[in-house]
Amino acid sequence: MNRKRALMIADTFCLTKRRRCAADSQDGAADIRSSLQYLMTLFSRKLFNDSLPPVVLKHQLYSLHNDKTAVDKQVNELRENGELLMFQLGFDSEAYALVFAEDYRAKVLQGEAGRGTLGTVEKFLAKLIPNCSDLSFNKEKMLKEFLFTDSEITQLVKSGVLTVRDAGSWWLSIPNSGKFIKYFIKGRKAVLGMVKKSKYGEILKNELEERRTTSQVKFQMKYHIHDLIGAELVE
Repeated sequence: MNRKRALMIADTFCLTKRRRCAADSQDGAADIRSSLQYLMTLFSRKLFNDSLPPVVLKHQLYSLHNDKTAVDKQVNELRENGELLMFQLGFDSEAYALVFAEDYRAKVLQGEAGRGTLGTVEKFLAKLIPNCSDLSFNKEKMLKEFLFTDSEITQLVKSGVLTVRDAGSWWLSIPNSGKFIKYFIKGRKAVLGMVKKSKYGEILKNELEERRTTSQVKFQMKYHIHDLIGAELVE
């Protein structure tokens, strides 16, 4: 096998079958913050009229770093120091969204401007961002630790910063994220279909990046590529 052929194979994506993905991305000293900032540049702000903060899926980081344990550890450190928030998106139990806390705060307050729920939301953000790394909140915590009333909890659900998990508990959520989830799932299926329909179910990374996107693909192609690799849907 000559060098050119070897390089082509190393830069080819194919559908995951029985063997696991052999990670070929560079690790070094994993700088998760820099990786997050890079992935967030691929987020399509204009698609949502700049109403959403840049969103990254945690598994997208796995496409950039070999050591998942190290990624998870550093993500948790960023969450614990109040720099990063994590959200369970609901369409997949393993799909976690990551948003920088200040970006989240800015977009939530932007959406709340002039609304009657603004004061309650500001109070929630003040308690949430400095040192809270929870994905969800039960009623006891909301009432006794955060000191919210039942009516204030209802306001937080109405504003979209909380969604009902089950009776007496709520997920932390990103307001107006329903369209993001819809576009993301459709785009993932479409890009995965491009790989599947390619000869032998293989396609060069550069070729996939340069493919003209269909109406089903709203995000940048690279955003979806990092998703497919990180979720091990391609190898």
